[in-house]
Amino acid sequence: MDYFAGIYIENAKGRRRKLFLIISLIANIGILAVFKYYNFINENLSLLLHTVNFSNRLPYLTILLPIGLSFHTFQAMSYTIEVYRGNQKAERNFGIYSLYVMFFPQLVAGPIERPQNILYQFRTHQNFDYQRIADGLKLIAWGLIKKIVIADRLSVMVNIAYDDPHKTHGLSFIIATVFFSFQIFCDFSGYTDIALGTAKVLGFKLMKNFNSPYHAKSISEFWSRWHISLSTWFRDYLYIPLGGSRVTVSRWYFNLFFVFLISGLWHGANWTYIVWGAINGFYLVFASYTQNFRNKIVRILGLNKFEGFYSTIQTLTTFTLVTMAWVFFRAKTISDAAFIIKSAFTETAGDLIRLLHRVPFNQVENVASRKDLAIGAALIILLEVVHIMQKRGSIVAYIDSKPQYFRWSIYYLCVCLIIFGSTSNHSQFIYFQF
Repeated sequence: MDYFAGIYIENAKGRRRKLFLIISLIANIGILAVFKYYNFINENLSLLLHTVNFSNRLPYLTILLPIGLSFHTFQAMSYTIEVYRGNQKAERNFGIYSLYVMFFPQLVAGPIERPQNILYQFRTHQNFDYQRIADGLKLIAWGLIKKIVIADRLSVMVNIAYDDPHKTHGLSFIIATVFFSFQIFCDFSGYTDIALGTAKVLGFKLMKNFNSPYHAKSISEFWSRWHISLSTWFRDYLYIPLGGSRVTVSRWYFNLFFVFLISGLWHGANWTYIVWGAINGFYLVFASYTQNFRNKIVRILGLNKFEGFYSTIQTLTTFTLVTMAWVFFRAKTISDAAFIIKSAFTETAGDLIRLLHRVPFNQVENVASRKDLAIGAALIILLEVVHIMQKRGSIVAYIDSKPQYFRWSIYYLCVCLIIFGSTSNHSQFIYFQF
């Protein structure tokens, strides 16, 4: 339908162009609604009807979710919207169009590509290029380290704390939530690196999807660095059509909040994701509403005179807010998330006091050993060291400039890390479920 819609949109005039676009969008959103949200809507409808003593006779669907559904439907919608806007010519070759929608490296977890960024690449002839292939393989290796070595290792403590939260308390929730912040980053950005590296080996360039998001100094900056392809998708196809910031202040706040509410729903048919999206929307609205007041406080305290210190405070504050929101993203239910946050705020002080009295960590928390904690902390430090080095210049270019023995030592070290640094707790990529 999207393939033919693109051709009809390009050939049509007047209102017929919009009609074909609407048909295409309804088809895509309809598929998402049936496969991903039907049972969620049905369940909540049953609960609502039960409160007024009515029964819901609609059946529940027991059907498999199509692979990469959320990603390739959004990519297909990008195509018809860009053709409608005149930014992309309709693709007549059905094979190339299908390749755009179902390109295997980024099919199941993105990045969500725009047609003008990649369609033309499928028509170019790719010659063998040793350097390009080597660079792609290096990116794949780094992605595997982030997923298998860092993310899966951090998940050990995260899973214990979040899978049965009532057996855990206080300090362990704070540690597990911080670990989850880095787990989900390494898991998702690791997949992205593997996808970008695989595409590069084949001769294709995909868009960058992450840019050191935990170094952001504000929530808005965080979302310009995290899952960039989805953030820009919502900006271009939902936020701006709603009026963006070129409306009244109250409408602008509504636009911000609504877009993040929909973003949360896109991640999954669960109230936890909706609340997570609402929290991030609230962050942005609150930040805008209090901007002048916060700037005044900064001037009064003179924090702007200590640029390095103030920048660190901003980064830590942003990371803390993002991490608190991740609690709802990871928790199974809203009640679990509320219990975790309450326990983290009320019981952590007591746990710290017991640790100061040399009570063994695993006896205090009954969650993980000092070894698990030390390995997790070391891996996070390693990740941040790499990010700091990347700010100063390309690590790949730095390695390439060194003698052969140095380069191959690094390669063998990466392979050994992937083989021996992993755990038996292998799991699929987190974003595969979306």
